[in-house]
Amino acid sequence: MAQRGKRYREQLARIDRTREYSLEEAVRLLKDLPHANFDETVEMAMQLGVDTRRADQAVRGMVVLPYGTGKPVRVLVFAKGDAEKEALEAGADYVGADDLVQKIQEGWLDFDVAIATPDMMSMVGRLGRILGPRGLMPNPRTGTVTKEVGRAVREAKAGRVEFRADRGGNVHAPVGKLSFPEEHIVENCRAFVEAVLRARPATVKGPYVRSASISSTMSPGIRIDRASLGV
Repeated sequence: MAQRGKRYREQLARIDRTREYSLEEAVRLLKDLPHANFDETVEMAMQLGVDTRRADQAVRGMVVLPYGTGKPVRVLVFAKGDAEKEALEAGADYVGADDLVQKIQEGWLDFDVAIATPDMMSMVGRLGRILGPRGLMPNPRTGTVTKEVGRAVREAKAGRVEFRADRGGNVHAPVGKLSFPEEHIVENCRAFVEAVLRARPATVKGPYVRSASISSTMSPGIRIDRASLGV
């Protein structure tokens, strides 16, 4: 295993690995740690008590963070006619149909969120192998296949985050930047947790949230007391 850098070791020394912190304490500690010379992204991770081999225990959803992610979001919309106009008026960066499909097939992927109207999905479906592995494929379950493209675009620009449990039952999402005030990070975290709780499959038995932590781009994780999250 590669030797950790000096700053990482300093951060680790300031974190009590034997305890779990309240959410507010964890955010305060994270902001007080030595950090890199750029505005690091803050990420929250949760390990869930789900069996992802079972289709009825898949966890997937979205949340609009009250204070956004702090990152500009480039939104692409597959739409025609009135929906195309609505998407442009809402602030979409790219709007089109066959032209965008061809461009993506040729290797262009300079966008962060893809939205489509339902009538476009027969065309967009051809991009499944390209967009699917990158988490960019429009999906009705996350609200990115919709007739209300204007609202979807505004939500994406405002800080809409999609999440999906991986094979190990882990789910994570960006919840802001280190430059955010503590209370903004805390509220974004709580919004994310509430969205994950709403996505709980009915077939899950036992504890749903097994553990939670918060970290920044270059920091170790800080374990969070689940009771402080209301779970």
